[in-house]
Amino acid sequence: MGAAPPTVPCPTCGSTAARVFTAPRLSFGSPVRRGLLERTERTSDQPDVVSAPPPGPRAGRRADVLRNPALSRLPRP
Repeated sequence: MGAAPPTVPCPTCGSTAARVFTAPRLSFGSPVRRGLLERTERTSDQPDVVSAPPPGPRAGRRADVLRNPALSRLPRP
């Protein structure tokens, strides 16, 4: 690749053509998958900032701690 000439003869017309290197078939992927990959890469540099944990039932977690004797001995905040 490093020894390739900057121009090559065109196989159709015979005139010289400049070599162009591009990334192969990047636009053929699923738009959903491309979006997921872009969001994943973006969160490594620019994570979303939240002001509070997401809402949800908190009683279920407390019940798990009460049922498991090993967890009940842990210090609580």
